[in-house]
Amino acid sequence: MNSSSTDTGDTPQPFRGDPNCPICGGIGFVRHDLPVDHPDFGKLSVCVCRQKEVSRTERRRLYRLSNLDAFSGMTFESFKVQGRLGLGDQQVRSLQFAFNQAQQFANNPQGWLLMMGGYGTGKTHLAAAIANQVVELGGPTLFLTVPDLLDWLRFSFESDESSLEQRLEEIRSINLLVLDDLGTQNATPWAEEKLYQIINHRYVNKLPMVVTTNLLLNEIDGRITSRLQDPDLVTLLEITAPDYRSPVSDERRSVVSSLTLLGDRTFGSFSLREYEKLPADEQQSLQKAFKAAHEYAVEPQGWLVLMGSYGSGKTHLAAAIGNYRKAMGEDPIFVVVPDLLDHLRATFSPSSSVSYDRLFEEVRTASLLILDDLGTQSATPWAREKLYQLLNHRYNAKLPTVITTAQRLDEIDPRVRSRMLDKRLCIIYAITAPAYLAGSAPAVRKPPARKTRSEH
Repeated sequence: MNSSSTDTGDTPQPFRGDPNCPICGGIGFVRHDLPVDHPDFGKLSVCVCRQKEVSRTERRRLYRLSNLDAFSGMTFESFKVQGRLGLGDQQVRSLQFAFNQAQQFANNPQGWLLMMGGYGTGKTHLAAAIANQVVELGGPTLFLTVPDLLDWLRFSFESDESSLEQRLEEIRSINLLVLDDLGTQNATPWAEEKLYQIINHRYVNKLPMVVTTNLLLNEIDGRITSRLQDPDLVTLLEITAPDYRSPVSDERRSVVSSLTLLGDRTFGSFSLREYEKLPADEQQSLQKAFKAAHEYAVEPQGWLVLMGSYGSGKTHLAAAIGNYRKAMGEDPIFVVVPDLLDHLRATFSPSSSVSYDRLFEEVRTASLLILDDLGTQSATPWAREKLYQLLNHRYNAKLPTVITTAQRLDEIDPRVRSRMLDKRLCIIYAITAPAYLAGSAPAVRKPPARKTRSEH
């Protein structure tokens, strides 16, 4: 069938095709010669010369929608099977088997992969690793936690019903769908119905899917359970390893705080990189942030915000503050923002031993709260509202709070930003030094006798 090019007028330059294309002449679109009664008569289609660019743009859009930036570090290479404390042989085997199956699935996404296990066992890491690898290979992929998925659908429904149908169709039909934390959603009839529609469509059409859940199968909607139990389609992985964030049992410790995992991040182990060839202003930004963090640790008052790129040292300084106060007999809460939201979502599960109200109250009233990586969370209406409620309470109560973020001020929720900019309560330090690992190692400094791990 013949094709003819057509002018698209003010088509932006980035969307134009190859100027030397013999089909469209660089316009990027073609109109096919079709009979008047053909349903596609008069419609434009993308020329072959820009199909790759269209595919790349679509993958970037899906990547942003999936919030995979927040999970970019969750790869197969960064997943650790060995070396986790308290693992028995059977637990190691379950973790190794899940790892191997996830890798195989990522290389050839077919059927469904269902990963079951308690919170913190590594399910989300493996699911994100699958999504990251498939996206890297060019496969259209959506990675969504179930509560976030339903938030997006509610938002689409409230703004425009046709927008809801369009979003539903995209989720139902995407090449690979990864649903994280099935069962942590607020189980309203509307939510259950929409979730069932998505899962049933993919079941009927045998479309690849990865599902993670903390629940037992008999705790999930029976209609969904029946599909998850189909042995011809579903590979079930039960991970019996304990929560890697809580290798030591301590009933007195906060269920959300991960400070015990950062015990080596102290002011003594922080490197100011005096032997590196950093520009004077970058060196000075490190020194000022170090001094401010140390002074804050001695007498925590108001809010301290540490801003900087990944690996600049802000997490180390925040953890050093927490470890200093812990040594003084206090019990600060240190939590990465996405992990905090995961903990809150997990309380919606019928099997959760902790209520949402109790957990939220514990965090918002903590004597010292350290929120690491603000801005890496999934930016759903629910997530934004919970963070605002939490920080607004601490702002009004003038409770000591440390925040680290790689975002610019203009990228932060305006309601939170307005509180950060209150100089009566909050002081902000920007670390302009680059990631520590990006710099050359000191040439004359001898390695310490005992190595410590640090962000920077």
